[in-house]
Amino acid sequence: MAAESLSIREAWSQIPSPGAAETEFERFTGKRMERIVAIVVAIGCAAIAAQSLTVAVPSLARADVTHAVVFFAVYIPLVCMLVCCVVGRGTRIASGVFAIVYVLALAIWPMFDTNGAEGAAEQPWIFYLVNVGVAAAMLAFPVRVQYAWAVVVPFVYGYGQLVQGEFSRSFWVTTAFQVSFVLILGIVIISLGWMFRSVAAGVDDARGRTVASYAAAAAAAAAEEERIAMSALMHDSVLAALIAAERAESERAKELAVAMAREALTRLANTEAAVAQEGSDEPVALGQIVAELRRALSEMGVDASVEERGVAGMIPGRVARALVLAARQAIGNAVTHAAGRGLHIVATSTGDDGIQVIVSDTGGGFDLGAIGEDRLGIRASILARMAGVAGTAQIDSDAEGTIVTLEWSAQ
Repeated sequence: MAAESLSIREAWSQIPSPGAAETEFERFTGKRMERIVAIVVAIGCAAIAAQSLTVAVPSLARADVTHAVVFFAVYIPLVCMLVCCVVGRGTRIASGVFAIVYVLALAIWPMFDTNGAEGAAEQPWIFYLVNVGVAAAMLAFPVRVQYAWAVVVPFVYGYGQLVQGEFSRSFWVTTAFQVSFVLILGIVIISLGWMFRSVAAGVDDARGRTVASYAAAAAAAAAEEERIAMSALMHDSVLAALIAAERAESERAKELAVAMAREALTRLANTEAAVAQEGSDEPVALGQIVAELRRALSEMGVDASVEERGVAGMIPGRVARALVLAARQAIGNAVTHAAGRGLHIVATSTGDDGIQVIVSDTGGGFDLGAIGEDRLGIRASILARMAGVAGTAQIDSDAEGTIVTLEWSAQ
């Protein structure tokens, strides 16, 4: 129990509190989605950049130095952005630099292009990168700025087209069509990126809420189990020690009461230890269980016998401990409520992997259904304790007496 509580507390300590910085675990889906979007953008932009490059290289041979400067000013940040998208580092900064540099280069392009209407009809290489600039903005900026970029860049492109075409009437219709197409495509790109990121954020939020709910439920379950175990411990050890002390008259009885009190205090002190009160899983023989039951009878000052039947088998230590504690509680109930009349204990080995302990008395019996919810002597110390080790406990009581049957089997 204590080990489970420590594990739950350790797991709980690793769950970020509300408002804390996002961790890799919390934003796993969002980070993975960002990586996928960056790679997809890199592939698409690389294809468009290659197409633009086939137009740019021949034009550089007949262009002046200014065009060469603009070319390198655009392509160097573009290549850096593609590399950052592939390696997954510095993507936001590189994309933001390219998005800004490209818009500036696109805005000043008509000032240096002297090809006029002929140049506009041939589609300069820089016009091929319009949607690349929008995709870069999607990787670098907040959503509102992304949409602003998707609207501004096409109009800057259209303005450049009209300036190159000297605002000729024949260019207006073509330019309007191209600007509309680029505008729609840019908005679609931004919308897809926003949608994928929103879905990923929703998955991360749902995962965070699920983990938090599970941790809260686990912590509540652990607290309840610890409360039950502590109540059972108090009932088994402390109350038994107090009853023994009250009934102690001889020196021997007083010594036994002191020993029981010492054991109760030790178990209380060790409740939070890593080795919980149920003990280890080292195999225990039937003879050891019988010896513990006889010791319990001696401590309570009861004149009764423990009968051992069957071939001695070995069972896990925690199971043996639970059996002994449950049987001790049954014995204590028989002593307290039936004055120990006809008390008899039978421990039977049902093979190499099973055991049965029967505690019976000939007292007046009781009504199991009439026991209050706050009485833990039977519910926690017997029924719940056996259930905790995958065993069973059956209580039959009538006017002729009470029989408590405790069983456990490895099968």
